[in-house]
Amino acid sequence: MTPLSTWTPGVHSADGTTHPTYRKGSGPGVIVIHEIPGLTPEVIGFAEEVVAAGYTVVLPHLFGTPERPMSVGAIAAVLPKVCVSREFTTMATGRTSPVAAWLRSLARSLHDELGGPGVGALGMCFTGGFALAMMVDTAVAAPVLAQPSLPFPVGRARAADLNLSPEDLAAVRERAAGGCQVLGLRYRKDAAVGTRFETLTQEIGDAFIRVEFDGKGHSTLTEHRQQEGVDRVLGFFDEKLR
Repeated sequence: MTPLSTWTPGVHSADGTTHPTYRKGSGPGVIVIHEIPGLTPEVIGFAEEVVAAGYTVVLPHLFGTPERPMSVGAIAAVLPKVCVSREFTTMATGRTSPVAAWLRSLARSLHDELGGPGVGALGMCFTGGFALAMMVDTAVAAPVLAQPSLPFPVGRARAADLNLSPEDLAAVRERAAGGCQVLGLRYRKDAAVGTRFETLTQEIGDAFIRVEFDGKGHSTLTEHRQQEGVDRVLGFFDEKLR
C-alpha cells in the first residue's frame, strides 16, 4: 500500500492546460492543493482526514513527484522549476497566478457534479493564496489559506501582496461583502507569510478569520501540524458546505 493507492487517478483540462488529479470520498467537494515539494505523504494524510470527515476530496497534482516525502532534496528539485513556470507568479505584485484559472475550472466541475452550496478550496504555502484566487468563482464557498507565501516576501510590497490582480481583488472584496468568509492559518512569526494577513484584514475585514499559532513553524496542517488548525478547517467546511 502506498499513500495514493486507495485514491482514484484522473485528469482535468481547461484552456489548454491539463493536470493529473486524485479523488476519494463522498459528500460535499473539497479541493486540497499541495505545497512544495508536492503530494507528500503528509499532504495526503491531511486529505485523508478530510475524506474521513465526510467529503469528496480532489487532490490536483501541479508539480513534484507524488508520494515523495518532504526533504531538502525534494524541495531543491522542485523549487527552480516552479519559479520559472508560467503558471505561477512568484515575484510580481498585483497579479494572479495563471494556474488559478485551471483551479477555478476544477472547482466548477466538482460543484456541477456534486451540487450543494459550493466546494471548499484549501491551499498550502506556495499554493496558499490560490484558494483566495479561486474564491472569485462562486463555485467556491469555503476558501482556506494555510500559510500563503506568494509572492515570495522579498521587500515590503511583496510581503503584503495577495497574489491577486486588481480585478480579482475587487471580486474577492465583493464576495466577502456578500457573506463568503475566508479562513487563514499561520504561525504568527512565520516570515514566509509576510504581512499578507494584515492585508487581508484591511481588504475584507471581519470576513477574514485569522487562526494564528505561537512558536516556530510553517506548515500548519502537515509538517508542523496543529490539531487546532485541522479542527478549525473541518469545522469551517462543515459550516459552509453542508
